Amino acid sequence: MPTNKDPQKNNYNKWLALINIPIQMGAIIFLFSYLGNWLDENHPSPKVYYVKILVLVGVFVALYNVIRQVNEINKKL
Repeated sequence: MPTNKDPQKNNYNKWLALINIPIQMGAIIFLFSYLGNWLDENHPSPKVYYVKILVLVGVFVALYNVIRQVNEINKKL
């Protein structure tokens, strides 16, 4: 198994992965929110607010994605 001898390059790759995490979280939550707004406009319901439900689902999906990525980064160390 090849090892990375250059710690500077390894550190750079780790920071690059960590910088992308908030961008991915924002994109996931935005897409779920957009889908919820679209459902509320096209399929109105007096009791169900799709945007609230889908934003919460988006937050949980984003947090799962963060935990998965951080665990993967820790395994590489």
